[in-house]
Amino acid sequence: MKISKEEAERELFERGYGTPAGKTFLLGFHEALYLQDKGILRVESSKHKEVSFRELLKEYESVDENAWAKYLVYRDLRNRGYVVREGFGKGIDFRLYERGEYSKDTAKYLVLSVQEGKPMLLGDLVSALKQCQSLKKELVLAAMNRRGEIVYYFVSQFNVN
Repeated sequence: MKISKEEAERELFERGYGTPAGKTFLLGFHEALYLQDKGILRVESSKHKEVSFRELLKEYESVDENAWAKYLVYRDLRNRGYVVREGFGKGIDFRLYERGEYSKDTAKYLVLSVQEGKPMLLGDLVSALKQCQSLKKELVLAAMNRRGEIVYYFVSQFNVN
């Protein structure tokens, strides 16, 4: 069964992917990588040549040095059944919706990705936590180890003595 471009875009949006913008439909790099990896999306260059996963990732890395880590967190959360949307503000990578809550309520969690062995400024963590608290959201720290495994931590308080 073949569906129209508009129907496909509407279905993707209802499932928490992309953003309609006039006559176009915008996907974040992490969304495009995920959908391409799942065989749902085919990415083409402006010359109508198919773009590989690796080429798309390289493009993402040219604008974000943490592209691979962010993609792995995005993929892991999506594979666990969560709807994950683009974050906002400094340090917030993603908005995370409870299963079944997307389009019914706002995101309950904001996700910050960190990598083992890659320093993070304490001020950046404090800033992200304050932003979450001001928005009445919970901060989730997605910590990726050197093997690409991700562990999630809820950050609710931060005290420095």
